[in-house]
Amino acid sequence: MILFSDKNNSPYSISNPSQFLSQRAIDRRNLQSISIDSSDLPVNPSYVQGVMNTGAQILNTSKWFNAVIIQTANPSVLAAINHLSYVVSTTTVGRIAAPSDKDPKFEREQLMTKSALRTAQTTSNNSLSYGFGYDQVNMLGLTQLHNAGYTGTGVLIAVLDAGFLDAPLMTCFNHLFSNNQIKYTWDFVDNETDVYDDHYHGAAVLSCIAAYVPDTLIGTAPDADFILLRSEDANSEYIIEEYNWSVAAEFADSAGADIINSSLGYTRFDDSTQNHFYADMNGDLTPVTIAADLAAKKGIIVINSAGNDGASSWNYIIAPADADSILSIGAVDQSGNYANFSSNGPTADGRVKPDVAAVGQGTWLYSPYSSNQAVQGNGTSFSSPVMAGAVACLRQAWPQKGNMDIIRVVKRSASQFSNPDTLLGYGIPNFSLANSFLDLEEYTIPSNIILHAFPNPWQGNNPLTILYFASGGATKATMKIFDLTGRLTYENNFNVINGAYNQLQLTPELSNGCYIIEISDEISVNSIKLIRL
Repeated sequence: MILFSDKNNSPYSISNPSQFLSQRAIDRRNLQSISIDSSDLPVNPSYVQGVMNTGAQILNTSKWFNAVIIQTANPSVLAAINHLSYVVSTTTVGRIAAPSDKDPKFEREQLMTKSALRTAQTTSNNSLSYGFGYDQVNMLGLTQLHNAGYTGTGVLIAVLDAGFLDAPLMTCFNHLFSNNQIKYTWDFVDNETDVYDDHYHGAAVLSCIAAYVPDTLIGTAPDADFILLRSEDANSEYIIEEYNWSVAAEFADSAGADIINSSLGYTRFDDSTQNHFYADMNGDLTPVTIAADLAAKKGIIVINSAGNDGASSWNYIIAPADADSILSIGAVDQSGNYANFSSNGPTADGRVKPDVAAVGQGTWLYSPYSSNQAVQGNGTSFSSPVMAGAVACLRQAWPQKGNMDIIRVVKRSASQFSNPDTLLGYGIPNFSLANSFLDLEEYTIPSNIILHAFPNPWQGNNPLTILYFASGGATKATMKIFDLTGRLTYENNFNVINGAYNQLQLTPELSNGCYIIEISDEISVNSIKLIRL
């Protein structure tokens, strides 16, 4: 890696961002009040040319690190580069020995054959026929968003991976290619557009988001658009892949991606002098973590697998899962129980990680090796895209919100938000609840209101939110819903926090009509009218 000193005398200008950013990328920054700065400027082309003139082969350029990655076997070329006035340093980042096969990159991520599968579920109450994938969608409270029409339409997801082998031949992706949902591809390892000839992993990851085979398997955001980027060389492990990750993220940013899903991570390398240690997992040190936080700074929602080292000697999360401005995803099984391979937190500086969790043990997916049959796989590589698709649906519902607003409500909606741990972080999110949180932020509660229902009138399949202000020492309450004949149609007991609004979310089966909601506690009884359309 050749690090440059500056971007002086560049032909590019911050005042003319359309030279180096798509309109979509500019719009994302404007929406979130993010300034365009020098990190957005491409590397000075005259500096790149100067390095090329020494005889070096340019592999990639990184505007965020203000560097180029080169390949050379000639020491005199490197010496010439070091004599250039604008070069700060040169660092070995790539292969210096034969690749190792002792610990293949995706060894712990097992794909199970169809013989291990159970019967697909029918889900007649939902707008999509999820088949085998129902549990991993429903666990996230995502069916309500899907039923409301939020399936990722218009959201651009960049998937960074090791290759997308034979994706155009997989029937689960037929809609992606026929509807032009694949917007860009690039291979940053081999410097070519073809990402479909290398490794299966990215195709399996993509299927968790984008698969669309009704009654068999539907992913979490089948209508999203995609950028498919290969940054990982699965045959070896060197720190150059962290810089490949960065230039891929830069590409995604410039193209206007809303979300990055990365089912990749880094700790130890074939060259042990490049190894990371747990102390490095502090959110500030590794190149890939720095790049992930820079992507978040540009307004992208970055989602990364926590790692599969929970049962190994490493045990902890992997970079860039330690980044402080991204969502790092742990794994649970189909029943919501911690998967013992899922990497643990906290970060080296004591922050909660992973952030949240989704199904990563027994995740339903497609593989290019599965003969167009749904199979199950294990790994946070799969819980991450399950989560990324869910986030895409929430992003579609709230395009005006910033990336950190989305991340905040996803965490807040999670099952362990009030008591996070080192295994699942804040727990399993509920995207219906996260959507309601954003609804409430846009809605002004009338002053001096003790009991409030939102929305009212209530229609469709979205949940009903009840706000109740408890006072006078109340600790417990009962909510009842009556129809106009006085018939009790719903009842629920709950604990209350005194002196604050208590929020309840429910989806009672009520026919269209007018109802009375009554909440009674040890101090008082309050009621309001609810209209169901």
